[in-house]
Amino acid sequence: MADIDADAIEREPLNDTLITGNPTYRSLENQITNMVFNQRSHPQSWLFVFVVGFLLLNLLMMAMTWLLYKGVGIWGINIPCAWGFDIINFVWWIGIGHAGTLISAILLLLRQQWRNSINRFAEAMTLFAVACAGIYPLFHTGRPWVAFYWLGPIGPNILGLWPQFRSPLVWDVFAVSTYASVSLLFWFVGLIPDLGTLRDRTENKALKVVFGIFSMGWRGSARHWERYETAYLILAGLSAPLVLSVHTIVSFDFAVGIVPGWHTTIFPPYFVAGAVYAGFAMVLTLAIPIRAWYGLKNQITMRHLDWMAKVMLTTGLIVFYGYVMEVFYGWYSGNLYEWAMILNRFKGPYAPFYWALITCNGIIPQILWNPKWRRNLVVLFAVSQVVSLGMWLERYIIIPVSLTRDFLPSSWGYYTPSVWDLGMFAGTIGLFITLMFLFIRFLPIINIFEMKDLLSKIHHTRHAADDHTHTYGTDVATSAQATDNLASAEE
Repeated sequence: MADIDADAIEREPLNDTLITGNPTYRSLENQITNMVFNQRSHPQSWLFVFVVGFLLLNLLMMAMTWLLYKGVGIWGINIPCAWGFDIINFVWWIGIGHAGTLISAILLLLRQQWRNSINRFAEAMTLFAVACAGIYPLFHTGRPWVAFYWLGPIGPNILGLWPQFRSPLVWDVFAVSTYASVSLLFWFVGLIPDLGTLRDRTENKALKVVFGIFSMGWRGSARHWERYETAYLILAGLSAPLVLSVHTIVSFDFAVGIVPGWHTTIFPPYFVAGAVYAGFAMVLTLAIPIRAWYGLKNQITMRHLDWMAKVMLTTGLIVFYGYVMEVFYGWYSGNLYEWAMILNRFKGPYAPFYWALITCNGIIPQILWNPKWRRNLVVLFAVSQVVSLGMWLERYIIIPVSLTRDFLPSSWGYYTPSVWDLGMFAGTIGLFITLMFLFIRFLPIINIFEMKDLLSKIHHTRHAADDHTHTYGTDVATSAQATDNLASAEE
C-alpha cells in the first residue's frame, strides 16, 4: 500500500499523449502479457484484497443458504416497506455497470482513442456488477428456482395467471438479461485477438490449448480483422442504446407507481446520469490502485484519469440538478403528499441520510473543478469513494424512505436492515472483488492490440509532425536565401 500512497501524493503532469514512456510494440505487449504468464509478478496487495473479497464471498454463500432455508423474512422488509436492501443494491449494482458500456460502446462509436487503456477492465466490471445485481431480484422472489417460470413468457402458472407484461418488473427481466448477454458478447469478442496473442506466446501446452479454443482459430489475417471489426461495431451499436434503455426501465419500477417521491417524469434521465456517475466512480476506484500496483502509469496516464474525473463531474451536476428538481416539483405541484415527502426527507427520521447524500453527490465532487485536485490521486480516489457511497444513499432515500411514509398515517412504518441484509450486501461486494481480481490475474486487463494500434497512430502523428517541421524549416530557409539574393542584386 506504500506504493499507492507515494503514487497518489505525486501530482503527475498532464500530457496529450495517451501512451507515455516511449514503449516499443514488443515492450508494450510484454508488459501486459507478463501479468498473465508470470504469476509471481502480482504484488502482495493483490493477495490481500483477493483474500478479503473471498472471505466476503463466503459470507454471501452463508447468507443465501440461510435465506433459502428460512425465507425472505430474515431481511428487514416489512409492511409497508416491502422493498429494502434487495432492490436498493440491485439498482446500485446495475448502475455501476453502465460506465463499462459507455466506455466500450459509445466512446468506440465516437472514435475516442482514450478508451483503449481502460475499456477491457471496464467491460469486465460491467459483467461482474450485473452478476451481483441479478442475485437480488432472483432471491427476492423467495423461490428462485421457479422465478423464471413466473416472469418468463412461457405460459400461465398453476393458477392460470400470466405474467403481467405491462409491469416494469417484467420489463426488467428482459432489459437486464439483454444487457448482460450483449455485454458478455462484446467483452468476449474484444478478447479474441488478445487470446490469440496469448496462445502464440505461451510455452505451456495446456494453456496453449485453452487459449487456442477460446481464440476460435484467430490468425490475424486480413479477413479475420475485417470480420472482427464488423462484428465489434455491430455489438457496439447494439450496446449503445442499452446505456439509456436499461436504467430507464429500472427507473420505471418507481416512476409508474403512485407513491410520493416516485411518481415523477424526471426519473429516466436522472437514473441514467446517476448510473454513469456511479460507474465512472467505480472505474476510478479500480484504475488508480491497479496502475500503481502493476506499474501501468504509461498506459493509464494522468490524462485518462483527468477525463474520467471530468465525466464524473458532468454527470454529477446532472444528478444534482435532479435533486433540485425533486424539491421544486414537490413545492410547485401543490400536492400535499409530495411536499410532505420532501419535508420528511429534510427533517424526518432519515434526514441524516438525505443530507449525507446531498453532501456526497452534490457538494464534495465540486472540488473536481480545480485541476490541481483532479491531478491529486489521493483526492480523486477519495472523491470516487464518496460518490459510490452517495449513489448508494440515493437509492436508500428513494426506495425505503418513500415507502415508509405513504398516504395514510396509519400505514406509516420504519425500515431497519437486518444483519442478513448487511451480510448479503457485503457478500456481493466480495463476489465483485473476487471475480475482478481473478480477471486481473488470468486475463489481460488492457487491450493489447488496441494499444498497439494506438501506439502506431501516435508514431505516425509524430513522424508527420516532424516531416512538416522539417519541410517548413526548409521552405523558410529557401525563402530567406532568395530574399538575400534579391537584395544583393538590387544593390
